[in-house]
Amino acid sequence: MNADKMVIGLIVGNRGFFPGSLVEEGRKRVLSVFEQMGIEVVTLSTQDTKYGAVENLEDAEKCARLFKEHEDKIDGIVVTLPNFGDERSAATAIRLSGLDVPVLVHAFSDDLNKLGIESRRDSFCGKISLCNNLVQYGILFSDTTEHVEDPESNEFKEDIQRFLTVCRIVKGLKNVKIGAIGARPAAFNTVRFSEKILEKYGITVETIDLSEIIARARSFDSKSSEVSQELEKLKDTFKPRGIPSDALDRMARLAAAVRGWMKENKINAMAFQCWTALEAIYGIVPCAVMSLFSESLIPSACEMDVMGALSMYVLQLASNSPSALMDWNNNYGNDPEKAIMFHCSNFPKSFFKSCQMSYQAIIAGTVGKENAYGTCTGKIAAGPATFLRLSSFDNEGTIAGVIAEGEFTNDNLKTFGGYGVAHIPQLRSLLRIITQYGFEHHVAVSKSLVKDAIIEALEKYKGWEIFTVSSCSCH
Repeated sequence: MNADKMVIGLIVGNRGFFPGSLVEEGRKRVLSVFEQMGIEVVTLSTQDTKYGAVENLEDAEKCARLFKEHEDKIDGIVVTLPNFGDERSAATAIRLSGLDVPVLVHAFSDDLNKLGIESRRDSFCGKISLCNNLVQYGILFSDTTEHVEDPESNEFKEDIQRFLTVCRIVKGLKNVKIGAIGARPAAFNTVRFSEKILEKYGITVETIDLSEIIARARSFDSKSSEVSQELEKLKDTFKPRGIPSDALDRMARLAAAVRGWMKENKINAMAFQCWTALEAIYGIVPCAVMSLFSESLIPSACEMDVMGALSMYVLQLASNSPSALMDWNNNYGNDPEKAIMFHCSNFPKSFFKSCQMSYQAIIAGTVGKENAYGTCTGKIAAGPATFLRLSSFDNEGTIAGVIAEGEFTNDNLKTFGGYGVAHIPQLRSLLRIITQYGFEHHVAVSKSLVKDAIIEALEKYKGWEIFTVSSCSCH
């Protein structure tokens, strides 16, 4: 999770006529939990305000100034209510700070044996009032699993972890640049997308013609440090056997050219034209090169699928691990909750149970085996998985997506390329969503379970509609 890299702005709410000792104690408890989780906190000190809490306009202004001073590092705001809290002050502090980050509202639970005037919190009620004000102020916010939670509880810690994931997704989607290398293959109408809609959400597409990348690749000296480094990565990662040395050299040159271009343009993810100009003109498939980039957390989508690359990037933000792009490819016998996931492939190495570098059997029939070396083949390792597809919908002028969780199984197959069997509950309903709303046959995949945080981040804070089996009533 890398929680140690996340920074939270903490607002401790207080209402003066409730027991101040609860605020003093509650602040310490929350800070202790955050410290244990490795989370850096920006919050008022006990020298700044009474108990380091916010209970009036002056406190709110102090908190807002503090947050503004640290706006470049604060990833999200947590408002905690050890007692009822002053709802106006907490909401005002967020508004005056000007921070455009996710907000989580937390309230302490009361003890049934401590409901006297000297020890009752009434945070249960205060949270409702605070949320009412946030809605009035137009401030988007997230909720905890339970209405009230003890900071030391597993529920609270899990909620914080999920909230940090939401924060990382929202932050990561600000000023994203996706590289588009080449043209869309003529037959792939499915990967059409709208650059203007993406730009509306702060996502820029940086294009370059495939011929320019090939020219850059050819301009490299095979003995240059850039090419040597890429060749070493290819050999260390795939331990290639039976792959011609000149094909490996071309892969290394291509990797050096792409890496240089991405560095120049500060690219976060990319989509690559892979049918079939590169093979005919340059003599390799780019799969292994793309696999290296995806494994190093630069998502790389094939067939010029820019929205697929964005989907991979979101999954990567959520999981802090590599993602892949696959086809919903085949039924698995008569099992209604299993599907065969496949691509030629360019999956990151970490997705495989074991893999090897080979040639692209499908393309070889057109361009010849000698021009089709560079795929990553093997079976996907068993384990949990999240499946995400984002698409731009031009008529509506927006982005929407479909998401599901499942797992890769140990079922065996006799096939080629990169492949695995996915078990997804209610798969038929999921496929109905995909077909009825016109989502693509490509889906981004993460070897982790991150559905809830992605839905929260994309729906609440980006305004995108994300379909799930439970949320869709299409028939």
